[in-house]
Amino acid sequence: MDITIILGIVLMLYIAWSIGANDAANPTSCIVGSGVLDIGRALIIFSTFVFLGSVLQGWMVMKTFGGGITEIKSIYDAIVATLATGVWITLASYSGIPISTTHSAVGGVLGVGLTYMLLYGYTSIRYDVLLRVIISWITSPLSSILLTFILYKLLIKFYRLLVVKGLNPDKVFKYLAISSLAFSAYSFGANDVGNSTGVYVTIIRVSGYIVGGIDIVVAVILAVIGALGIVLGGFTLGTKVITTVAFKITRLDLISGVAAALSNSLVVWLFTTVPYIIFGYGMPISTTHAAVSAIIGVGLFKSKSRLINKSTILNIVSSWLLTVPLTALIALGLRILIHNILNV
Repeated sequence: MDITIILGIVLMLYIAWSIGANDAANPTSCIVGSGVLDIGRALIIFSTFVFLGSVLQGWMVMKTFGGGITEIKSIYDAIVATLATGVWITLASYSGIPISTTHSAVGGVLGVGLTYMLLYGYTSIRYDVLLRVIISWITSPLSSILLTFILYKLLIKFYRLLVVKGLNPDKVFKYLAISSLAFSAYSFGANDVGNSTGVYVTIIRVSGYIVGGIDIVVAVILAVIGALGIVLGGFTLGTKVITTVAFKITRLDLISGVAAALSNSLVVWLFTTVPYIIFGYGMPISTTHAAVSAIIGVGLFKSKSRLINKSTILNIVSSWLLTVPLTALIALGLRILIHNILNV
């Protein structure tokens, strides 16, 4: 059991680190790109509020790794899915490309399900989960772009109103930008730390050491460990992804930066809350897709595509479409290799 616990913690830390390396860009890029804060200061605020969100609320969310797209039957399945997910996120982060860490986990677990289909003709793959991921590829970016357009127009009017009233609009917008960063980081910690703790819970569960839920003390400890991993990821490879999203898509100023930041936060909140009220469950949405699409949208409306870096956008969108199939193929290859070597 001691070895299993250590393995679970190590893999959890790796996933938490990789999540921080890629997703730290989501709350910070607009603030950095608009010149409100440099990357170092933005990451300090990000880390502070991620930690607060994880410790105060993150322990409440113990997610199923991979969104429950298929059943994880053994510790080998859990290890393979985790490694496939982490490897792809690490490669993308090293290249400075923002991807969906949630979709990466879905692909990793999907690859395990495909292995059972190929080897035994048996599968428990939930195609409804996969369909929701595919739908989010369309709904998340389009919603974010549309809301950014609306907010950008409103914020221009608000900026002019502040000038008319004799107030300092730049100062007001800087406060708005920093507040948006703090709120997004807190929400990120409260929700997404569950993606890393889910790795530990899955490994312990398939090993037979727990049957029910996690003790509250253990849950808080796991949330703290996950938060530390996310923070470390943000301060290491996270700077590469932040640089791409903040500076290589389009030029941001105060108004466009705040518009994109607010759009990102609202889209994620609306897709989580409104469907839950109507249908009883929130619609899964990629925070990365929402954040990047908001910046693309504000660039389109502000400059009429003259200052949009089309090659950067093409690379990003291509990586979004490749995330699920690539992580699935990595997991499939690893799981078949383990099966051939260990016959398990």
